[in-house]
Amino acid sequence: MAGGEAGVTLGQPHLSRQDLTTLDVTKLMPLSHEVISRQATINIGTIGHVAHGKSTVVKAISGVHTVRFKNELERNITIKLGYANAKIYKLDDPSCLRPECYRSCGSSTPDEHVSFVKPGHDISMATMLNGAAVMDAALLLIAGNESCPQPQTSEHLAAIEIMKLKHILILQSKIDLVKESQAKEQYEQILAFVQATVAEGAPIISISAQLKYNIEVVCEYIVKKIPVPPREFSSEPRLIVIRSFDVNKPGCEVDDLKGGVAGGSILKGVLKVGQEIEVRPGIVSKDSEGKLMCKPIFSKIVSLFAEHNDLQYAAAGGFIGVGTKIDPTLCQADRMVGQVLGAVGALPEIFTELEISYFLL
Repeated sequence: MAGGEAGVTLGQPHLSRQDLTTLDVTKLMPLSHEVISRQATINIGTIGHVAHGKSTVVKAISGVHTVRFKNELERNITIKLGYANAKIYKLDDPSCLRPECYRSCGSSTPDEHVSFVKPGHDISMATMLNGAAVMDAALLLIAGNESCPQPQTSEHLAAIEIMKLKHILILQSKIDLVKESQAKEQYEQILAFVQATVAEGAPIISISAQLKYNIEVVCEYIVKKIPVPPREFSSEPRLIVIRSFDVNKPGCEVDDLKGGVAGGSILKGVLKVGQEIEVRPGIVSKDSEGKLMCKPIFSKIVSLFAEHNDLQYAAAGGFIGVGTKIDPTLCQADRMVGQVLGAVGALPEIFTELEISYFLL
């Protein structure tokens, strides 16, 4: 969570240097080397039924296991929203043919940088929908050793149907656990399941994430078939908070306390170290008459990071951590999830009542 003075990037000297003193957001592009070297520019969601291999396929590509909390490890499912960054590249060797020439690595290696968003297992689907809000594409995992569809497979597909995602890749996972005849039978079930949905016509790739079988094919698809979405870098920055943390350890000295961290994806604009920010709706309470009151939070960015990579500025794209001076108790245990962070005075108005029409999926 290191920061630094303007124009100086701390850590990772092998990555492209960022300099706030020479930054011109009008010339910044998603594939600018100083951007793609340090942060992801595409968010890819991994969705599907519980225990169908979402965390395992992310680990196979990025080297990061999104199952991180004790109760998650015991049950081998992700309960909180998990995320990981990876760089996908093509080997510059004519003797290495496709798809083997497409490889992936961690986000801190020297110079397609992508973020994987892995929704947790949550009956209310709130975690899934928080993640879906920032997805540019999705990997739909369907385990080959179970019939299709399973309950959460249908729910997650309905969610991305609402989000109108255009880039979907279906992964028939755990293929090493079934016979060829079973795999073919389930392949037909998958085709019938996605018919007349947003996933109709999506490629289906059989994989084994544990054995890393066909993972290079997935990497090739990501590079060739998932374009970098158009980004507005010159607009006022806006970030949707989908995780928030208190990074202070119990017993920490007062002088060593750090402000809260908000994690999310920047929808537009560029956030900079040292920038004054606002978080809305902020602190929500009720007055003496029971009416909701919202008090926006004002703070300052003290650090920016993409996984382990320090940033002087963060552009619209992948998952970003924003170190602030906000009281850490307001950020602990995802208390800020659903809030919007951006430039002071540039965020949307706050509404305490909504009139909606809804339907059951």
